[in-house]
Amino acid sequence: MKIGLVGAGLMGHGIGLCLMRAGHSLTVIAHHNRAPVDDLVRNGAFEAMDLAALARGAEVVLICVSNSKAVEAVVDGIEPGLRPGAIVLDMGTSEKASNLALAARLEAGGIAFAEAPVAGGPEQAVRAELGAMVGADEATFERLKPVLEACCARVSHMGPVGMGATAKLINNYMVMGMIGLIAECYVAARAAGIDWAKLFDVMQQGSNNSGALRKMVAPALVGNYEGYPFSIANAVKDMSYYLRLADELGLRTRLADASYAVFADALARGKGELRVSHLLDPAFDGD
Repeated sequence: MKIGLVGAGLMGHGIGLCLMRAGHSLTVIAHHNRAPVDDLVRNGAFEAMDLAALARGAEVVLICVSNSKAVEAVVDGIEPGLRPGAIVLDMGTSEKASNLALAARLEAGGIAFAEAPVAGGPEQAVRAELGAMVGADEATFERLKPVLEACCARVSHMGPVGMGATAKLINNYMVMGMIGLIAECYVAARAAGIDWAKLFDVMQQGSNNSGALRKMVAPALVGNYEGYPFSIANAVKDMSYYLRLADELGLRTRLADASYAVFADALARGKGELRVSHLLDPAFDGD
């Protein structure tokens, strides 16, 4: 298939490589960091000079950007180049209401909209080991299967547009809660004089073992607090989206508010660009 990719960052770069390995034709567009775009071009991607050109002739335009407002801005840019029958696929973490509005807007021009936010990080993206939570009508989902199966080990159709976004926000709330709790527990262990390496070794044998635990703590044992490739600012964004979902469902809790506060407090102190694993850094509260 002819695919346009907007957002060749940490996740989009790996997804783009997988799509080309599977034989799809890929067109990309540069953003503030040229390195991943240049790498995709070296590996066979075409480069478009503007969003409308990227969309022109594409069967699928895949969007992998940071938030709903960014997705909306991309759609504004690609819409003049989209042809009837094309699919716009949002693979980021977005809000249900925004996606529903985009789906209705594009449908009026004969263009399908789908969402496929993913579980997994950059390492899984490169190895085609992501899990996709798809929101789309049945016909669009069937058309997207070859694209999603090229970069995902698991593809789950959650229902129509909106259900993929909802599933992703619930997924990310659980992950953000785990990250906050891991950080608090290891800070407590440091204060109590517990050897982190010994604690981590034992925790991996029990119910505490998780991808979040391993990504955060294993690198931190050697002083590397960059292990979890997700920023505090993005954690605040995802948690704010989840809190609005929880309000809509009538299920907002003190636990959700406390999880949000872990990251919101750090953002308020100017630490938004740091990775969430910096919550383990002994210098985190002192600088």
